[in-house]
Amino acid sequence: MFTGIVEELGHVVRVDALGDSVRMTISGPIVVSDASIGDSIAVNGVCLTVTTKTDTEFTADVMQESLKRTTLGHLAENSPVNLERPVTLATRLGGHMVQGHVDGVGTVTGRQLSDNWEVVTIKPPVDLLKYIVEKGSITVDGTSLTVASVNDAEFTVSLIPETLAKTTLGIRKAGDEVNLEVDVMAKYVEKLMGARA
Repeated sequence: MFTGIVEELGHVVRVDALGDSVRMTISGPIVVSDASIGDSIAVNGVCLTVTTKTDTEFTADVMQESLKRTTLGHLAENSPVNLERPVTLATRLGGHMVQGHVDGVGTVTGRQLSDNWEVVTIKPPVDLLKYIVEKGSITVDGTSLTVASVNDAEFTVSLIPETLAKTTLGIRKAGDEVNLEVDVMAKYVEKLMGARA
């Protein structure tokens, strides 16, 4: 479980193809500082398991399912990535409860510049729109954000300078794909209401 508060902007060191999976080596000195083999680290919002580590890097195996359902299959050497360690009972919950289980891939369709922030428009898969509500939470590439507006095709988020500087969202442009995880509470409510009906 994560909070969507990105701790570090790391980068991919190497991607090794293993047939129907890949092994990624990722540089992230902060997130590996107290990591152990078997721990989870969110990479662009995808929960991955540490298989080896050094003082500055870790490796993780990415299965075919994750490569198909997320943007991790597009990562290459030097690709920047958002990194976060899992939440602990002593951690402040600055974002919202994030599982690290990507629900779908969205596409950035526009950016609107302002003096102190940017508004980014994202087109999600149609089946995710019902879970996205104005002023609700959404995770974009592992970053906990508040939905500024939503219509029947797209939603917007407002990014402050800190988010622009410390996450990959500062460099995403129109046409780029991003990992999306909707608020898990919405999915539980939907299932419970369906069972009652």
